[in-house]
Amino acid sequence: MPHVLKREGGYVDDPTDRGGETKYGISKRSYPQLDIKNLTLDQALEIYRKDYWNPSRVEKLPDGLRDDYFDAVVNHGQGNAVKILQKAVNSTRGSKIAVDGKIGRNTIRESKRINKERFKAFRTLFYSAIVFKDESQERFYFGWWKRAVGVD
Repeated sequence: MPHVLKREGGYVDDPTDRGGETKYGISKRSYPQLDIKNLTLDQALEIYRKDYWNPSRVEKLPDGLRDDYFDAVVNHGQGNAVKILQKAVNSTRGSKIAVDGKIGRNTIRESKRINKERFKAFRTLFYSAIVFKDESQERFYFGWWKRAVGVD
């Protein structure tokens, strides 16, 4: 979680950001009932634990993938992060698992076949697809790319 918090930062209210008002990576779009501006760090950490860490089964993945995968879960949503992981796994020889966005036994087992660089490469593809679909998001791409490849 410390890595995600470092990348997410503090309060932002950018009208061109689809997430809307955001603090510590918690967005008004995802949590419309929250007072985002006054969200505390402890509240954000509890949301991360309950809504992101536990359901995403981060602790079941190889150590080298955990930080990047968890960051993707927070940034893209769990289903999209799992699909990125599944596509990265399927890009290796001998692995074909369903790309269904569910973090099940097969995805966890096959994730041991990849390294974080492969996951990061497929994550940059995900960001690129966003920009090609909606050019208004292009101004965010460089920051997203830096996030995906681990450049702080």
